[in-house]
Amino acid sequence: VQLVESGGGLVQAGGSLRLSCATSGRTSSTYTMGWFRQAPGKEREFVSVISRTGTTIYYADSVKGRFTTSRDNAKNTLYLQMNSLKPEDTAAYYCAAGSGTVQADWGYDYWGQGTQVTVAS
Repeated sequence: VQLVESGGGLVQAGGSLRLSCATSGRTSSTYTMGWFRQAPGKEREFVSVISRTGTTIYYADSVKGRFTTSRDNAKNTLYLQMNSLKPEDTAAYYCAAGSGTVQADWGYDYWGQGTQVTVAS
């Protein structure tokens, strides 16, 4: 399974970005999909997870109400809509594929290469 993120960039605080994660090699509906992020000098942290059918979604408290995760299994694509961005959201964002709605990186078997999000104050 290959995962490729896109959509990162530089945005002003309060702005929005939409990240995408394209899956190839196996249909994405086989996997639970998660988003994680890692800021310089910090541990990688959970952002959100969505179940295979999209009926169950969990968010980290730090992004709840601002970020929305969705998936289009017909397109084998995962999305992360990020609104009201803050400078503390600056990080490399990674998508991952796993087998359960786990809110930790040990629950995922496949990872993308990451896309950088920078929020300027």
